[in-house]
Amino acid sequence: MAPGKSGRKIGCGIVTLAVLAGAARADDKASFTLAKPTPDHLLRDMTTDRPDTTESPFTVDAGRVQIETSLFGYARSRADATARVVDTYEFGTTNIRVGLASNAEVNVVWQPYGIVRGHHYDPLLRVRESGIGSMDIRAKVNLWGNDGFDKPGDTALAILPYVTLPTDRRNGISAEHVDAGVIVPFAIHLTDRLGLGLNAGATFAKDEDRGGYDTAYIATASLAYEWNDRLGTYYEIAIEFAGDDGDIVVLGTGLTYALNDNLQLDAGINFGVTPASDRINPFVGIASRF
Repeated sequence: MAPGKSGRKIGCGIVTLAVLAGAARADDKASFTLAKPTPDHLLRDMTTDRPDTTESPFTVDAGRVQIETSLFGYARSRADATARVVDTYEFGTTNIRVGLASNAEVNVVWQPYGIVRGHHYDPLLRVRESGIGSMDIRAKVNLWGNDGFDKPGDTALAILPYVTLPTDRRNGISAEHVDAGVIVPFAIHLTDRLGLGLNAGATFAKDEDRGGYDTAYIATASLAYEWNDRLGTYYEIAIEFAGDDGDIVVLGTGLTYALNDNLQLDAGINFGVTPASDRINPFVGIASRF
């Protein structure tokens, strides 16, 4: 994946011995499971599914747990048809990633608390809602590239289906219905320090007015640069083709900083381009591996 997001060290050189060693490591790791964790000396470099929107195609090593948390996030919408502007505050949204096998993991994503405030000159149109958010159950299967992403030209591909479960249908924070989707993450190692992540996918959300489910398509691209073994930056475009509700186009940038091999800090900001997008969305987070 893009190094600014993942912290994956990609300056390994193009030598036959490195390729053979990578293949050997992948074979050796096939025997590890949730009940038989991967030992420290065989762990791949830590990769994360945050801070950008683009998901990484790499999975957590078998038997290991990785926790990725958005410590705080804020978003301000554009004015709607009534001239109301909405501020959204996000606290502690966490993705718990558990390695099941050398190429498969399961994720649980949950927002413990959020606040939505609608601002308007008419007191009757002002809104304040708060509570817990939805829960996503996700699975990621790496098809190739988990342990062979060492030199320019290498690629990695995964598939990531998920289902969204409501926790409180009336609090304005959680989803109101069971929704689902699928994402296909792809990454290419461009140079010793530069990487590109691409996602394509679809979401299926309940339509209360017409019944059934509406389909929206997503596409993202994240270009990341690794300044050194600790510091990385990324630049991203994310698009949701949402049909009648208006397409969402977001530009984002941010940085990651690895405190050690198992702990990473991050911060970023997104800017909405289209009327359906939030105007601005800054955030900070942390990721740790056990």
